[in-house]
Amino acid sequence: MTFPTPITLPFYLPARVAQPATTLTASSGLARSRSVMLAMVVLACGLVCGSPAQAQVSDQTASPAAVTQAPAPSGVPIRIAMIEGLSGPFANTGDAAFRNLAWGAERINAQGGVAWSDGSMRPLEVVRFDSKSRPEEALTALRSAVDKGIRIVTQGNSSAVAAALIDAINKHNEREPERRVVFLNYAAVEPALTNESCSFWHFRYDAHAQMRLAALMRPLAEDKALKRVYLIGQDYSFGQSVVREARAQLADKRPDIAVVGAELHPIGRVKDFLPYITKIKASGAQAVITGNWGNDLTLLVKAAREGGFDGTFYTFYGNALGAPTAMGDAGVGKVLAIAEWFPNQGGDASDAFYASFLKRFPDPSQDYMHMRMQWMMQALGNALSAIGPQATDESVDAFALATQLASSRFTLGGHTAYMRAEDHQLQQQLAVAQMQRLGAPGVRFGVEGSGYGFEVVQITTAADAAMASRCDMKRPIK
Repeated sequence: MTFPTPITLPFYLPARVAQPATTLTASSGLARSRSVMLAMVVLACGLVCGSPAQAQVSDQTASPAAVTQAPAPSGVPIRIAMIEGLSGPFANTGDAAFRNLAWGAERINAQGGVAWSDGSMRPLEVVRFDSKSRPEEALTALRSAVDKGIRIVTQGNSSAVAAALIDAINKHNEREPERRVVFLNYAAVEPALTNESCSFWHFRYDAHAQMRLAALMRPLAEDKALKRVYLIGQDYSFGQSVVREARAQLADKRPDIAVVGAELHPIGRVKDFLPYITKIKASGAQAVITGNWGNDLTLLVKAAREGGFDGTFYTFYGNALGAPTAMGDAGVGKVLAIAEWFPNQGGDASDAFYASFLKRFPDPSQDYMHMRMQWMMQALGNALSAIGPQATDESVDAFALATQLASSRFTLGGHTAYMRAEDHQLQQQLAVAQMQRLGAPGVRFGVEGSGYGFEVVQITTAADAAMASRCDMKRPIK
């Protein structure tokens, strides 16, 4: 069988990220305001968290000085296979995930890496495999990663792919216990993955769709003028669950609201959403609820702007790359998004952490930090540090790693989260934010140089976001 060639990076992304010539010119007002804000918040970061250090890279670019930088780890790298759609309609989301994972690895490596039983300090290395967003390609990539000796797999952009990986890893780990694999999921939010399909080897670091939707429903339920809602989603497990769960939660929290339309469309194949917007307008809907992501969200909101839809969008990913720019002024005050964290949440630790990300990725088109991915990488680094000194060789003991991850608790950027052992579902706060112009009250930070940002309007604590588990986990004997 021919395996896909992994795209590997030696521990770090290049130290300087290319940016368009117009991004930071003297004539660019948005760029100037971003530069001033960045300079101010980077100064705060220097006082709170130090500078993000970088390691040796293939282009030999110089590393910035770090206040607390440890000696570069020189042991055998601990490799992490990122299996993700890196080509096709969702390539931009795969690229954003890689930047976040690589930065998480950089931060751990800058602290010296992971101590191992042979006395070495081992760096983390993220190795990319292109799944083309298809389950069958992801399974081929998984086999390739395992054959290369990789024991940690991560993925997120597609619940269908995640479900296929969980099933394959369960079978593989039972069949080949000497080559067991742990799966870290940063974005696949189909609820079943940590409920009916829960696995000892799978850990989800994002809130699942029911948790997200329940938090998003809070401001919706408070809008007493809202009477008609349209549901639209991608036609696969996640999109179907969002539409199904939205109906149920509306019936529970606002039975007076009529669902005037519900539609599922092919994932990643619709090029023009204007016909869908035409139907939404004709239905008389005042608001749309959608779990769309990637180009399916960007093209939907572009069509809404072009088609003159004036309603509110309650979205899972309205703050994602490309969406605010696509909506422009039409999204101001009209688009709400749900996430574990937003830049404008405030607090010195949060501001400083975000500043270090902006310093690392100054190109506005790459301005999309996933706090949950940083939590995930921090939890992984902590767990590896706990098992490393007891390791019998350079391979990662997947059982020992999973046992550590199952009881992990951590604080990063001023926010605390913990893994629930009974179902391996991360328990975390959730925030709802509304799109506004940069500089409006509560909007100190914009997104992707667009001149827009998101004002946090509601926060659900981890305790309030928690939901009962339906997981009956089968725990292996070591």
